[in-house]
Amino acid sequence: MAILITGGAGFIGSHFVRRLINQGRRVVALDKLTYAGNLENLKDVTEDPKKSKLFRFYKGDICEQGLVERILSEEGIDTIVNFAAESHVDRSISSASTFIDTDMKGVFVLLEASKKFTIKKFIQISTDEVYGTAHYGAFTETDALNPSNPYSASKAGGDRLAYAYWVTYKLPVVITRASNNYGSHQYPEKFIPLFITNALEDKKLPLYGDGKQVRDWIHVDDHCDAIDFLMAHGKDGEVYNVGGGNERYNIDTAHFILNELKKPLSLLEHVKDREGHDRRYALDCAKLASLGWKPKIGFENGLKNTIQWYLNNQSWWKHIKNGEFRDYYHRQYEHRFAGSKA
Repeated sequence: MAILITGGAGFIGSHFVRRLINQGRRVVALDKLTYAGNLENLKDVTEDPKKSKLFRFYKGDICEQGLVERILSEEGIDTIVNFAAESHVDRSISSASTFIDTDMKGVFVLLEASKKFTIKKFIQISTDEVYGTAHYGAFTETDALNPSNPYSASKAGGDRLAYAYWVTYKLPVVITRASNNYGSHQYPEKFIPLFITNALEDKKLPLYGDGKQVRDWIHVDDHCDAIDFLMAHGKDGEVYNVGGGNERYNIDTAHFILNELKKPLSLLEHVKDREGHDRRYALDCAKLASLGWKPKIGFENGLKNTIQWYLNNQSWWKHIKNGEFRDYYHRQYEHRFAGSKA
């Protein structure tokens, strides 16, 4: 039997593929290879003769019912971990339609196929952003969802649809809601890799508003470890928060990056804030901890290692930033730099 990893060429998905392959498990990856999907993320798997025997890749969309059903049938899939998603808030604000397609319709297609082929475990990867802003305290799994942008709303839709398939059809679903991930191979539109790579190029770091938004950070390896743990120990029909316990102001994280790279703080520029920007995310992860899991990677060491990876792998991200990313960056930030400051 094999495990299907959707979004397997993306940031978190590729880390999870690598983890399972290194454990000797057979993995099938499905990825549409949009701007954020990158087969280079899997080179250490595909170019290793021993590892490549355990791995098969399909290029395609999770919304393609025929393709999904063929993979489940021909590959003997018994577990699905759904990382596939449109995931950047800024892009969802500019154009929401692809988020609805992938994050909701795509989940529906996967769930229907899972029901048809009697999948033994379906892990739906959700996000802490479905809760909205945490004005005080930390969200537990039973708190109401209050998404405040098209991305988080689409993820909330997929999250609840997966739960509905457990209630209605007893499909063995487990839902995870993780805090902000960071680590190697993350597409440079996201906060940490954008600020690292801009600093390395001596470009301005566009910090939204006053920079006092709070994010809890979890290293991608810790997140993958938690998902692997929940594949074995998660209870069907349950939701589990997966946090790193590392709440930081965005401005403090930006200062850490600049200091670590020995770059001047003058590179930091406050720009007009994101529309509907959530002020703080915070997760109560006692439920997961009660099963015996906790994160292992401290934020400062994890961020130092992440900075070093981008420093050592400049060809990886420079190639990306010279492509589609350049047009996106111009649309997203140039008017903010030239326009109103926070």
